[in-house]
Amino acid sequence: MPTFTRAVMRRKPLDQLVREADGGSAQGGLKRTMGLGQLTLLGISSVVGTGIFFVLGSNVPKAGPAVVLAFALAAVVAGLGALCYAELAGAVPVSGSTYSYAYASLGEGAAYLVAWCLILEYGVAVATVAVSWGQYLNEVTDALFGFTLPDVISQPPGAGGAVNLPALAVVLLCSLLLVRGTRESAIVNAVMVCVKIGVLVLFVAVALTAFDGDRFTDFAPHGVAGVTLAASGVFFSFIGFDTVSTAGEEVRDPRRTVPLAILLTLVVVTVLYAAVALAGVGAQDSARFGEQADAGEAALAAILRDVTGAGWPALVLSAGAVVSIFSVVLVTLYGQTRILFSMARDGLVPEVFSRVDRKRHTPARNTWIVGAGVGLLAAFVPLQQLADLTSLGTLMAFVAVAAAVVVLRRTNPDAPRPFRLPLHPLVPVLTAVSCLYLAWLLPGLTWGLFGAWLLLAAGLYLGFGRRHSRLERTDAEPVPPAAEVTAAEVKDAPAGPIS
Repeated sequence: MPTFTRAVMRRKPLDQLVREADGGSAQGGLKRTMGLGQLTLLGISSVVGTGIFFVLGSNVPKAGPAVVLAFALAAVVAGLGALCYAELAGAVPVSGSTYSYAYASLGEGAAYLVAWCLILEYGVAVATVAVSWGQYLNEVTDALFGFTLPDVISQPPGAGGAVNLPALAVVLLCSLLLVRGTRESAIVNAVMVCVKIGVLVLFVAVALTAFDGDRFTDFAPHGVAGVTLAASGVFFSFIGFDTVSTAGEEVRDPRRTVPLAILLTLVVVTVLYAAVALAGVGAQDSARFGEQADAGEAALAAILRDVTGAGWPALVLSAGAVVSIFSVVLVTLYGQTRILFSMARDGLVPEVFSRVDRKRHTPARNTWIVGAGVGLLAAFVPLQQLADLTSLGTLMAFVAVAAAVVVLRRTNPDAPRPFRLPLHPLVPVLTAVSCLYLAWLLPGLTWGLFGAWLLLAAGLYLGFGRRHSRLERTDAEPVPPAAEVTAAEVKDAPAGPIS
């Protein structure tokens, strides 16, 4: 029985991680079905959510027209993190994202805490986003059919509702789609990504017709402090590209495909966000953004209405939000289940999360458990005020990734790295410092809740994870418990509906 310090510091060998991902353990069985295009669309879908539809209204008052610089700053921070993720994704092409990277470099204790940062990021993000799905669905059905669901079953508790049934429904629908197979989920996601990108491109095209350079005269009324504060606010809009790295075991040629998909995702999203911010600020006086945010009005819809003089913009933006919420819930649930899958394979959470369905080649029980839990949160708990926790959890995960790059360069210098980030170790250091700075700008309450979450995670590790870790067996190759399907069975099984 190892000492506590040894247990916390023990690292999982890279070759064991890769062997398990390729089906070397009984818990293997995730099927490689995605290519570069599908994986990039998965990343774009996870990043481009409802945040960009409303983030200008809450952040232009902080920075003025210089909000375009805030987007650039947030993009630089996200880009630094993306470079770190890209190197690790090529060197460690497995499910689990930051958790797996930390396990191979920083040790079991750090990996466990990082995993719970990711669970917080994904779980709270899904529930928070799902809460508003019924509101936008009501706007669409009202505009098209003159029908809305009663507030008591379509609004979150505390906002006139008793149970948010649409929020529960969208989570369960996405869970069902994920259970059916990764390929089907990727196809549906690709269609939804095209729809919501189309809505944003339409906004840019219309807003540019009213562009006025004079609106940039008082460019940064609150100086550098305002720009950095706004950057911490708009950073939420860049969260999600790390979901790409959770798909390492379901991608063809993962060492090449995953790093490319991460970088392509950030390029596309950054260009799109920059265009939206520039067009929006150029089409409307900065003072109006704050007024619209206070009134609960989407700035993009208001700009379209003012420019066109018509009522259809609200319908277009609501439809875009409905699609965005569905796609974000879909891909974020996907990431959540794959992290738990990796943890269960390592023995750090119950092994039910690593069981793979024989026919579908998906972790079905894992998906339904996660979907049920997140769906109940979204239906019964008002979570909007917890959005900053998502940003904080993500920033801390980025810091862990930056540290993992440096450590793995020293401990595994000869590991295959199809992508090597430039200017090592400067880039990882800049990533960690910039993420910590943005995290420091978040409210004290957010830090308090985050600390409580990590204490809970530490208690779970001491009570379950440490005692059940497969790395406890140091004298022999880890022997996994029985699963619903073995790796060999997966290779020999009929193709099924997702082949």
